[in-house]
Amino acid sequence: MVGMRRINGRAVNPVGLGCMSLSWAYGTPPTDAEGEALLGRALDLGYNHLDTANIYGLGHSETRIGNALKGRRREFFLATKMGILVRGATRGVDCSPEAIRRCVDESLSRLQTDHIDLYYMHRRDFAVPIEESMGAMKELIAAGKIGAVGLSEMSAETLRRAHAVHPVAAMQTEYSPWTRNPEIAVLEACRELGTTFVAFSPVGRGVLANGVRDMAELPAKDFRHNMPRFSAENWPHNRALIEQFNAIAARGGVSPAQLSLAWVLSRGDHIVTIPGSANPAHVAENIARWDWDIPTTVAAEVDALINQSTVRGHRYSEAMRGTIDTEEYA
Repeated sequence: MVGMRRINGRAVNPVGLGCMSLSWAYGTPPTDAEGEALLGRALDLGYNHLDTANIYGLGHSETRIGNALKGRRREFFLATKMGILVRGATRGVDCSPEAIRRCVDESLSRLQTDHIDLYYMHRRDFAVPIEESMGAMKELIAAGKIGAVGLSEMSAETLRRAHAVHPVAAMQTEYSPWTRNPEIAVLEACRELGTTFVAFSPVGRGVLANGVRDMAELPAKDFRHNMPRFSAENWPHNRALIEQFNAIAARGGVSPAQLSLAWVLSRGDHIVTIPGSANPAHVAENIARWDWDIPTTVAAEVDALINQSTVRGHRYSEAMRGTIDTEEYA
């Protein structure tokens, strides 16, 4: 049976809650009242690890967590991120020491707390040596503002360089049967260094939760429209894989989302997941079978069906790839 796992020594449920959908990116965000009610319900269901970022809704996700949960702060492990900038239609990255110091205070204010358990650099800043950024993160730990440092979408080499300055508690990268890049090097590097691997999009941008059938049904602003795997050329092929995946879940007596989460957690006991949703039913579904051990034969069937060789299209648009430091398959 899958048990509780640890980030920086703190026990967490292996299924945490990603909070991007509360404010941005997928579908239509919930109202403030709906979002705040969902957060409270999540804690009641057993979620004790919440993951957000200053970029989600340009601070709105952090604000919602602060408003909804300031009276329940001791009940959950809080992670947020800094580093991605949006100026109009332009995106950039700034992990300079000055930006790190400024952004943490802004996040603490929105979150209505004096301590963030895990503070990530959301993307690699290629203009600033990672050692310099880590030095600023160490200062935040010494000041008591954060408990640990995390990296997001960075390579094994960058992880090792950062870890040499100060232990990196967590590495967050997209990981599911649908996206296997961490298997190239990062998963093993995390295991060696004692770094928890945090899998975001563990249900494949919703496709492994049977959440995307017809692309025409998605709102115009849904950012999956810009991802190559959902293009008119690639989606019919990928959708056929998902139909087979759903059949495996049905035979196993679990939902597709629960099958995907169990598969991810089976890849190592240093892995936790953070599926996100603004749908209360999906939030409940994702944690309902958190301790289910996927049978080895079922995991192998999933592994063979959906992987880097069978899925068509890159996970990110050409414009987004320039901000990613993770290893890529040839």
